[in-house]
Amino acid sequence: MPDYLFLMHKDVPQSASETSGHDWGSYLGGLRASGVFEGGSAIGPGVCARKSGPAPPVSGHLSGYIRVTAGSLEQARSLLAGNPVFESGGTVEIRELPREE
Repeated sequence: MPDYLFLMHKDVPQSASETSGHDWGSYLGGLRASGVFEGGSAIGPGVCARKSGPAPPVSGHLSGYIRVTAGSLEQARSLLAGNPVFESGGTVEIRELPREE
């Protein structure tokens, strides 16, 4: 079964984030209980690096990630129910992590 990354964007409206009623503990606990949680974290400051030439700036629109296992992109999308960013009207980018065979 493939793994997927949920990339949380920093675009939750301030008023929505204060009143959403959704918390990370409950959401992550549900993912763990269902056996699909593979890890995740907030994303802190960093740098881009290149061997030569100037490196581009760090992407400032990402705030965190979650890695899950799902049978399909649609199944992964269904796992967003309860995600505080998603439920507050923010953007969650879903990316498949291809497996080498």
